[in-house]
Amino acid sequence: MLENSVDHPPVLNAQDLRRSFGPTVALNGVNLKISLGESLAIMGPSGSGKSTLLHALAGIELPDSGSLILDLPGQSRVNLQELKDKARTKLRRESFGFVFQAGLLIPELTAEENVAMALMINGTARQAAMAQAGQALAALGLAGMEQRRIGQLSGGQAQRVAIARAQVTGAMVVFADEPTGALDSATGAEVLDILLDCTVGQGKSLVMVTHDPTVAARCDRVVKLSDGNLISDSRQGSSTFVGQTR
Repeated sequence: MLENSVDHPPVLNAQDLRRSFGPTVALNGVNLKISLGESLAIMGPSGSGKSTLLHALAGIELPDSGSLILDLPGQSRVNLQELKDKARTKLRRESFGFVFQAGLLIPELTAEENVAMALMINGTARQAAMAQAGQALAALGLAGMEQRRIGQLSGGQAQRVAIARAQVTGAMVVFADEPTGALDSATGAEVLDILLDCTVGQGKSLVMVTHDPTVAARCDRVVKLSDGNLISDSRQGSSTFVGQTR
């Protein structure tokens, strides 16, 4: 079992997460603690369980067993495993932000509308949501592009819209799945700078799946998976091998 040495209490505490798809074991008793204000990269070969772990931590897909405790400042501690679907959806909407490789933006909407949608779903009036969305886009260097549809933006600009959408609600934990995977190296580095600044730069947590060691090296910690097992947990300047009990 791994005990992570962190400066702050964990905002996410995963214990003995297990998930199988038929005979395939995707998560084999993973233990992981993530602190507020920390950036964590999840790495491993294809089929190692990276995306399954990300989805479990984000409450998108429940593991077969184990517990996942979310302990946000000023809020009641909650075990995602015990929440009904509707409550888990509400929690994701209010407390988590998401950035994916393809952005998953709505092409029929403008950049401003895509960002405002995250607020409106939570009950913010349209006019106020649009104003906040415009401010969020301007803060990421997209002033003047608010009315462009997603197809009128470059890949890097579209990812900035996705980042704005992820953080406009004030989400304290942001999950990113290969956020720079579809970008060239220069644009990817630029987007990563923005993503880190909008999350850990503001005291929030970032949990990111990546195959790129250069991207992972920018994070505070790197965990590696193999066949559903968490095999290592590296912090800048230190590394821990994680033995798995089968």
